[in-house]
Amino acid sequence: MVILYQKKDKIAYITLNRPEAFNSVTPEMLQELSRVLINFRDDEKLLVAIITGAGNRAFCAGADIKTMLPFLRENRGKPWLSPPTIMRGLELWKPLVAAVNGICLGGGLEIALACDIRIASENASFGQPEVNLGIIPGWGGTQRLPRCIPPAIAADLILTGRSIKAEEAYRIGLVNKVVPPTDLVAMAEEYAKALCRPGPLAVRAAKRAMILGSEMSLEEGLAMEQLSFDFLIGTKDYEEGRSAFLEKREPKFTGE
Repeated sequence: MVILYQKKDKIAYITLNRPEAFNSVTPEMLQELSRVLINFRDDEKLLVAIITGAGNRAFCAGADIKTMLPFLRENRGKPWLSPPTIMRGLELWKPLVAAVNGICLGGGLEIALACDIRIASENASFGQPEVNLGIIPGWGGTQRLPRCIPPAIAADLILTGRSIKAEEAYRIGLVNKVVPPTDLVAMAEEYAKALCRPGPLAVRAAKRAMILGSEMSLEEGLAMEQLSFDFLIGTKDYEEGRSAFLEKREPKFTGE
């Protein structure tokens, strides 16, 4: 299978599974990624997903040049033929953790950018090399990268196509943490478990407010934040969180 999908407690594990091709994305793989992301979104038992690549050489080397790029060329001007994903077309407010194990280039970096937390192995490398093929990033790289790191650095990476190592990615704020390869999965799970502890409605509302608010004026963003706050303070999760705090115990959130 080109995508491995596992569920363990409240965490989903999504693995790009073409290690022989550096986990590059084919049309079939994109369709399957869309399917599992929708399943994760709709499964109320799941709170967080970890996305990684099979093997230790690559998270994802981007779109498969032999299959994916010809498909995109043949169907240019027909975006409806591409399945909805976190890169474009799928609203997913549950948090996502990218565990980047090796090469993370092109569409691979765009997958990681669509995640909320990025953990990098010491052997990871990052880049948007599309200009070297005579194209530009097509799954959100030109939009998300300048929103994630300083615009001048994003311009350097996108316009030159050069790649950077994990330590530089950490220094510029592209990743949250760099760890030895043997610690990557454990660190991603540590973050995922931390994201499972707060109220799930609050986590999703906070993610939604941050992402949508980044495209609004400050006043519009503040108004949206107020609406979300007003909704949350009327939920059972808020009542449980407040009671647990006053009673000095761990809250038991139900997402209600």
